[in-house]
Amino acid sequence: MSIGLLLVTHGKLGHLMLETMTDMLGELTLKTDVLEVRRVQATDVLLRQGLRMIERLDEGQGVLVLTDAYGSTPANIANKLAANAQRTLVVAGVNLPMLVRVFNYPALSLDAMAQTAVEGGQKGIMLCPRIA
Repeated sequence: MSIGLLLVTHGKLGHLMLETMTDMLGELTLKTDVLEVRRVQATDVLLRQGLRMIERLDEGQGVLVLTDAYGSTPANIANKLAANAQRTLVVAGVNLPMLVRVFNYPALSLDAMAQTAVEGGQKGIMLCPRIA
């Protein structure tokens, strides 16, 4: 039994990221879903949908919610979901290195997985040297 993973992102970003991860790693190691957030959707509908996703994803170990931009509508929805669901943590700023790290350590606890996600995301951002 492992934690669940929910991506709450603008539009299709979450689906595209998971598709990329599948291309890179093959079968994904965590039970995963995506909540797409679009400008025309009602927040209360998204919250109900997100809570149902969290219920399906949580096998007793909790759910890590990854969202794209802190302070954005998806991040605000993700934080409201976590406030209304047990065993749920939110990390904002999802990027590919973060997902690689998360899917490579599927047996971690929820707290350890959240920390690993943050570390993977941060270490994956760097200024590349100029090539002469």
